[in-house]
Amino acid sequence: MPAGAAPGFGDTVTDEVFGELCTALFTAFPRRDQRLKAEQYLRGLLTAQGRKSIRNIAAQFGGPAAEQSLHHFISSSTWDWRPMRASLAGFLERSSCPQAWVVRSMPIPKAGEHSVGVDRSFDPERGQVFRGQQAFGVWFAAEDLSVPVNWRLFLPDPWVKDRTRRDRAEVPAGAGEETLEECGVAAALEVARWKDVTRKPVLLDIRGGAGRGALTRLATAGLPVIARIGATCRLMVADRALPGFGAGPLPAQQILESLKALRRPVSWLDIACGSRTSRTSLATAVRVAMPGAVGERPRAMLLVGEWDDPRRALARIWLTDLTGLPVGQVLRLTKLTRRVERDFTHVGEGAGLRDFVGRSFRGWNRHITLASAAHAVTVLAGDNGEAYRPAVRRTG
Repeated sequence: MPAGAAPGFGDTVTDEVFGELCTALFTAFPRRDQRLKAEQYLRGLLTAQGRKSIRNIAAQFGGPAAEQSLHHFISSSTWDWRPMRASLAGFLERSSCPQAWVVRSMPIPKAGEHSVGVDRSFDPERGQVFRGQQAFGVWFAAEDLSVPVNWRLFLPDPWVKDRTRRDRAEVPAGAGEETLEECGVAAALEVARWKDVTRKPVLLDIRGGAGRGALTRLATAGLPVIARIGATCRLMVADRALPGFGAGPLPAQQILESLKALRRPVSWLDIACGSRTSRTSLATAVRVAMPGAVGERPRAMLLVGEWDDPRRALARIWLTDLTGLPVGQVLRLTKLTRRVERDFTHVGEGAGLRDFVGRSFRGWNRHITLASAAHAVTVLAGDNGEAYRPAVRRTG
């Protein structure tokens, strides 16, 4: 499917997915006019050309009056987006088979300075500082699809401490200071509190922050984790038979490089190149312990290293508390991050995940919730709906 393309209405699978998703997400609205506006907005996200602004979406259904009505529905209405996100997660549990939750950062460049959360931030994707918003999405991911089900907008200090800015953007009173890492973890913890959601391993990148805090919070919530870590993260070798045991905390890269002779080939399906291509990496794993506070028992973890080419340097390092999983299974789960990257680029961008042009906190959250639903329709109905298992088949 071309980047940004959506399956067309009138197609049986698309209409079925759209109808069932609308039923699952919008029946909680107390008024019929709210359900109608939600369906219009979702349909507009799927059909409008170019940027998915409220103006372009409203153009699918009418003129200025429709634009004003949808603007009020997104930015000024009182409906809560959180139950809709939980319903989307439940829908995906029933209609697909998520294997993991992938926490992904999403930079949103902005030219102005009035949109909620805008500040100067570092974009790890491009390796440069930009002006805009930063958000974290929690994606339900499997080999054949991925869909974002929850979002958390990062609020830099000026947006937390400046009362005028907070009031103008309608930032909730409970929104306080947090780091980028804490923002991403909080988004995953919120999903864990939803009913009818099966907990899966959480994949996240903690190379840029204090990873111990993130891992501790997820473990306390009972969420297994596979975290990408930096080469200098210090860990203790826990296997008496391996080099480095008893040497105290050592850099993760040093531990893995000393075990290069134990590398084994691991095959996996590359799902990010548009086709299911078989590839092979070299990988090794070692039991390690994460140093804790004085008097605290070190936490048992599994350190996994991956080489794309045996003649080149270590490519990726992962740390997980799934110590009973074989290294191949852990490595194949990490490849779900590639599925998320592909779906974000080829579907999410076109569904409008970064396109909200308003200034309010509530408006941003409502728009991105419906854009996530549009993303879900697209991936579930794509490729003739092979990844879609409807709860109830229509007959007759």
